[in-house]
Amino acid sequence: MKIDSHQHYWRYRQEDFPWISEAMPALQRDLLPADSATAMHAAGLTHSIAVQARSMEVETDDLLQLARENAQVLGVVGWTDLRSPQLEAQLARWQDEPLLRGFRHIVQDEPDVPALLGDAAFNRGVGLLQARQLSYDVLVFAHQLPAALDFCGRHDKHWLVLDHVAKPDLAHGPEHDVKARAWRNHIHTLAGLPHLMCKLSGLVTETAWAQGKALRAQDRSAILQCFDHALDCFGAERVMFGSDWPVCQLAAPYDTVAAMAQQWADARLNTTEQEGFWHGNAARAYGLQVPAANS
Repeated sequence: MKIDSHQHYWRYRQEDFPWISEAMPALQRDLLPADSATAMHAAGLTHSIAVQARSMEVETDDLLQLARENAQVLGVVGWTDLRSPQLEAQLARWQDEPLLRGFRHIVQDEPDVPALLGDAAFNRGVGLLQARQLSYDVLVFAHQLPAALDFCGRHDKHWLVLDHVAKPDLAHGPEHDVKARAWRNHIHTLAGLPHLMCKLSGLVTETAWAQGKALRAQDRSAILQCFDHALDCFGAERVMFGSDWPVCQLAAPYDTVAAMAQQWADARLNTTEQEGFWHGNAARAYGLQVPAANS
């Protein structure tokens, strides 16, 4: 079994996806589990986790329906308004949904990230998730990590999952070295929280990519250095593979993303550690009901 811990699915409507620009035509269409299945299976991936891409209540229900209809989808990381006074009632509505394994908010796009992560209602909401043994995916850019440190430290009653290694700047700009040092230091500090796992995902679109062009050698090297640092900090028992499909396709096809992760894992992880990286760690973080090997 190999689990891709980070895929997105949608039936595309322009008004629902303001972050998909006209420069991203590959994403301006319906993208469903069947659309990733062939590439996944060719790369040896057997299952996926569906992660929200819209900040809408209907997103969670839509992803749950797709998960029910597609055996490859083992769990859903949905969206709900974590600041809502009605949050407990909303979570109760989903309490009999075994495929609902966590929630995420697109914190990276908030106009005031420190204010959100310090907001009493938002923190109460994350606490309610943890009381129900639901994970929370932390989605921030590298420069927003200082605001995330205290937030992650406060919520230690269940798993938090850091998406995309906190999106370090891999575009090799003039400030790259300074930014890279800051990112490395913050990741090292965050990794000291034993309830935080890290997805090695989404980095191809943090490079100086151009649509239709292959990843450059220096981009691959930068990604693998990020993987190495995450491994050194979190340890093999707290890192997991994620593709960020279909967004990854803007910069690299699925087979490239999966092959890069496999080559890295073969070089850095023993057999037991690879089992954790490819499925065991995701199963623990999200409390997945993993099917038997012969099912």
